[in-house]
Amino acid sequence: MEFVGEDLTGARFLNVDLTRVVIRGALLTNADISGDIEGLRVNGVDVAPLVEAELNRRYPDRVKMRPSDADGFREAWEALERLWQQTVERAQGMAPELLHERVDGEWSFIETLRHLVFATDAWVRRAMLGDPAPWDPLGLPHDDMSDEPSVPRDRTARPSLDEVLALRADRMATVRRVIADLTDETLAGMTEPVLEPGYPESQSFPVRRCLGAIVNEEWEHRLFAERDLDLLQSPAS
Repeated sequence: MEFVGEDLTGARFLNVDLTRVVIRGALLTNADISGDIEGLRVNGVDVAPLVEAELNRRYPDRVKMRPSDADGFREAWEALERLWQQTVERAQGMAPELLHERVDGEWSFIETLRHLVFATDAWVRRAMLGDPAPWDPLGLPHDDMSDEPSVPRDRTARPSLDEVLALRADRMATVRRVIADLTDETLAGMTEPVLEPGYPESQSFPVRRCLGAIVNEEWEHRLFAERDLDLLQSPAS
């Protein structure tokens, strides 16, 4: 696929694979790029290491989010609980209706918490602990997930912050218990497949993948939430 002489001003690319994309002679002004960036050269400079170094400087706990052993997962989870507590306390001081507001088409704060409930149900309670149907009706799957009859997906629900925080407390306690009991041997192993239909699919997964997915989801979505709370609290909003 080739674009020559095209005006892409204001274009939005969401959940796209841009591996090995080549851009020449471009006018790139006020662009905003986020994602998994590796080997990105801008005007001949590999900027990925520069971005990584700056993100690590801004967020000192970020380096803990790629744990290699059981103790590392415990350290990562301790940091995540501490950081989320700060974010929740901030949200509790805001007008309740703002927590249902979407910024630039992204999930609201309440929807973000609902999605993290779903992520824990999928990768810890189902994939790791073997519960074939761990879902709460308020859990929110990712938007591009195919419809699965056994998984609830109510996009119209508007629960209160307290309702969602109660669910979050329960799910976070589950992750805390799993990680507290984690050993390096268990981390290197595989889950037993859950045969009933659901998400994730009925197969065996590396334990490291399951817990890594949770750590990544918790870290990234808290950053998204903080970014959007900043905008919601800005005078311009």
